[in-house]
Amino acid sequence: MNIQTNFSLKNYNTFGIDAKAKQFVSASSIDELKEVLTANNDIFILGGGSNMLLTQDIEKLVVHVNLKGRDIVEENDDFVIVKAQAGENWHEFVLWCIDQNFGGIENLSLIPGNVGTTPIQNIGAYGVEIKDTMYSCEALNLKTLEIKTFTNEQCKFEYRESIFKNELKNQFIITSVCFKLTKKNHKVSTTYGAIETELQQQNVQNPTLKDVSNAVIAIRQSKLPNPKELGNSGSFFKNPIITKEAYEKAKALHPEMPHYAVSQTEVKVPAGWLIEQAGFKGKRFGDAGVHKNQALVLVNYGTATGKEIVGLAKNIQQTVLDRFGIAIEAEVNII
Repeated sequence: MNIQTNFSLKNYNTFGIDAKAKQFVSASSIDELKEVLTANNDIFILGGGSNMLLTQDIEKLVVHVNLKGRDIVEENDDFVIVKAQAGENWHEFVLWCIDQNFGGIENLSLIPGNVGTTPIQNIGAYGVEIKDTMYSCEALNLKTLEIKTFTNEQCKFEYRESIFKNELKNQFIITSVCFKLTKKNHKVSTTYGAIETELQQQNVQNPTLKDVSNAVIAIRQSKLPNPKELGNSGSFFKNPIITKEAYEKAKALHPEMPHYAVSQTEVKVPAGWLIEQAGFKGKRFGDAGVHKNQALVLVNYGTATGKEIVGLAKNIQQTVLDRFGIAIEAEVNII
């Protein structure tokens, strides 16, 4: 393996922040991961770089998880279990599954990042989350160097949360993920967001997996900037979940405030709506800004530092809290 020094991470994070790694190595197998971990106990794990904001140089050995491969491990007439290695590009994996007529993750098309980080964040979009299809995942224990299999239940999934962000944070490297997908009688989900409207515009009556994926891609491309063209990490903030009482109190002052029911006692309020109403949509502060089409997305117009983007995020959070009495949390990991 080739360990490089003073290595720029600009091309390894979707915000395009030009932070440096004291040392950098790309591991393409579990054996290479174990070799690195045996020789180094102070490391920083890097996947697709799509859900983080670098605010400083990394004074450690950065280990890029670059495991590749996808396989069918089990199937019957109705279902298939597909294993994807952690370094596989997520969107490419989704498209591959659709090409095989495997259903369940088509709503998650065009989400940036790699397969290995999807369970950590329990990524989700348009009414679907990873927890809906993830069968299990394998992870390397950083201390014992043993591979452990986690079932869906053991991952303790919640909204943008999992055991890997909480009790087991920084204790494992996810090496592969298995998904249980449908082979027939697909249950396409089109009721969330603008999917139905997009399908109607495309004159699609009975949507296939590919139709749903194409609709999601069209919607995302109309709202979200391509990280290769404009640095960003997708949705920067979580949609806040608040009690119905808190919502009714806020709605009394802002009758037009939208919401989605989460349970009998809680509702989800769109963070993008709150940010837009607070006046930040499309605003630019130097090279840090809020995207013109989607207020949830903070962007790097070129040379913004991570600290400048964090400063903008804190300004947004405080303004929303002052105006609506609702706290919004960052979805992106701030390093």
